[in-house]
Amino acid sequence: MRLLLGMVLAATFAYAAKTLDVYFVDVEGGQATLIVTPSKESILVDTGWPGFNGRDAGRIQAAAKAAGVKKIDYLVLTHYHMDHAGGITQLVEKLPVKTFVDHGPNRETGKSAGELSAAWDKAVATGQHLVVKPGDKLPLKGVDVQVVTADGNAISGPINGGGAANSFCGGKTFPEDKTENARSTGILVTYGKFRMLDLGDLTSQKELEIVCPNNRLGKIDLYLTTHHGVNASNAQAIVHAVAPRVAIMNNGAKKGGSPEAWQIIRSSPGLEDLWQLHFAVAGGKENNSADSFVANIDEACEGKYLKASAMADGSFTVVNTRNKYQKSYAAK
Repeated sequence: MRLLLGMVLAATFAYAAKTLDVYFVDVEGGQATLIVTPSKESILVDTGWPGFNGRDAGRIQAAAKAAGVKKIDYLVLTHYHMDHAGGITQLVEKLPVKTFVDHGPNRETGKSAGELSAAWDKAVATGQHLVVKPGDKLPLKGVDVQVVTADGNAISGPINGGGAANSFCGGKTFPEDKTENARSTGILVTYGKFRMLDLGDLTSQKELEIVCPNNRLGKIDLYLTTHHGVNASNAQAIVHAVAPRVAIMNNGAKKGGSPEAWQIIRSSPGLEDLWQLHFAVAGGKENNSADSFVANIDEACEGKYLKASAMADGSFTVVNTRNKYQKSYAAK
């Protein structure tokens, strides 16, 4: 009887200890975020840049190997720009993709846009294809991945306990953005009480549409700074409304990380820490986080990644693979 009880308790503990793991891969100011669920399903958000002798696809593959992932179940394309979609051809040569997810056709035109669309379409032909709209969810076990923005549209009603009036709205307005940035596919990832928000390169006019006059997104724990932490995005009205506990900036040494955006993020209510994939050269010591929170210090770097591991109770830990520094954030 005691043996049976011990086995049950051990199994219960093992289940409870399962984590949602997020690998913020360094693609030098683009995006490639690998999410691995407790049931070992995988979601890759974007593919980084093309070229560089397959640098970004290689870094994604290395993170996948560390995670024990041999294929990508869902590849979510936020939008058709080279720093997010350009690595698609090199990626599918290294990792098979089961389902390709996007907001529909590329809305930009011209030679470069056409070549990028053709490369994406060629890759999509090797697997399944899912076009998403706000409100859609990826069919995953135990983890909720909900689309909150896509193709210039946003969720129409509150989710995640949202819906309250947003006191940070009003006053500042932003120009219309007709590029693919404004059409970014954004997702809210939920695992138990843990919440992570990734809005791709969504620009500020569209950010305000989700949170003004009412915040439809609710509060979150982990915020991937939008648009690599530039001031064309990361409006105070959205950052302060969702009030992340931790922010991670997917910047490059010389791309992303605008001081104005830094200030908005750092002054957000309840923010505990801001982690960075790179030391931003233009920001200087006065803006960059302490070295222990930065995955890559030198401009010519090894491409170290940050890893977040979340428990269903809402607690999570962030690890810097460069120096093995880690910090845990208790459940709230």
